[in-house]
Order: sequence, then structure tokens, then C-alpha cells
Amino acid sequence: MISLIFLAAASAAPVAPLEPRFTQCVAMIEADAENAVEFANKWRLENGGISARLCLGLAYAAQARWAAAATVFEQAAQDGEKAGDARSARLWVQAGNAALASGNATKARAMLDAGISAATLTGDQAGEAHLDRARAMAALKDNKGARADIDKALTLVPADPLAWLLSATLARRSGDLARAAADIKEAAKRSPDDASVALEAGNIAILSGSEAAARSAWEAAVKLSPDSDAGKAAAASLSQLRAAPAP
Repeated sequence: MISLIFLAAASAAPVAPLEPRFTQCVAMIEADAENAVEFANKWRLENGGISARLCLGLAYAAQARWAAAATVFEQAAQDGEKAGDARSARLWVQAGNAALASGNATKARAMLDAGISAATLTGDQAGEAHLDRARAMAALKDNKGARADIDKALTLVPADPLAWLLSATLARRSGDLARAAADIKEAAKRSPDDASVALEAGNIAILSGSEAAARSAWEAAVKLSPDSDAGKAAAASLSQLRAAPAP
């Protein structure tokens, strides 16, 4: 299943030169995130600066303590801006991701605005930031803004299946079923075993009048990941389809 790209240590804003204490903290997160929080907090109080806050945020995120992670990443980003630290834009993006995961799309959008407006993100980093902001805008029902960011992301990270999935979903919600169908095909090419892609393919097919295609796609979603949100949603759609009266 396509998941939130966020926590891998390799994707964290880099520390240059790589600090031994930061390396130790990241290793601790993988072994025991709770102890890593204590370690990072102690380091922060010893003037560990941005690196200590970064590791603390990662430790919170590893425990799905998203609101706390967002706050710590935000503080690190603010410190980075004051110090002219090149990591600040990426820290804003991490803060926005954490805020989005916590359910606060308004805060996420503001944080992602800050990261993107710094104009220091390039390539994949810029593409993923636009994709993240598109998710925040979609959650806030700003379809026009979401479309602009998704289209930008598609030019920067065209290999990312999530970009095509979100584009297809937004097109469906906007009533553009032709684009939705085209984009979900692109998502399926890049992530053929993703239940969320199969679910959306079914949603688009049923609205396009193809019950057989919708049934096939939803059945695939259930088979791929029956216990996931996408699998359960597909199963519910199949139940509704079976319960519907014959035409």
C-alpha cells in the first residue's frame, strides 16, 4: 500500500557533517523510540540545537505522536531559519507531514507553504513537498490549489504512484472522469499491487458506468490487502453492489 513517506532516517533532513550523537539517536529510534525521546530531550537541553530537535521529532513520529512531532519539527525549522541553516526548508516539510498525519490540515498547509516558499527544495524533494501540500489542500477542500500542486508534483516526481493516485482521486471528485481514468492507469503501472490504487480504480469505473470493471477492481483491492482501510472500503462497496436492486 502506498504509505506516507516520512520516517526513514535516510529521508530525514541531513546533518552535515553527520554528528555521532545524531547517528546514535537515530539508531536508538529503530531499537526503542521511547528511550530515544529521553535521549533526544536530554541532548536538546544540553544545547543540542537543530539536530537534537530533529531526532526528537523523528522519535515522536516513530510512536505516531504526530502533534508532538509537528511541534518539534516546527521549532527546528524556525531555529534553522534564524541560523541560516540549509535544513530549514526540509524541516518545514517534515513538520507539515506530521501535522497532516495528526489531522491538522490547516497547520500542515502553513508549514508546507513555509518550506516551499524558501525556494531551496529541488528535484524529488520539491516534488514531494508539492504533493504533500496538495494533500493538505484537498483535505481543506481547496481543489484548485490541490490541482496546481499535484500537476507540479507530476512534473517533478512522475515516477511516484501516489502523485498519480491523488491526481486521479481529485479528478474524480471534480467530475473529470476521463482524466481520472487516465491517471489511475498511470498509478497502476507504477504500483500494480496497491490496494488503494485498485480501490480508486473501482470508484472511477462505477461512476463511468462500468460495473464489471468496478467489481473486478474492488475484488482485487480486497484480495491485495483485506485488513487495510482500502481493502475494507472496497469490501463495503462490493456489499453495496450486491445489495443494489437489479436494473
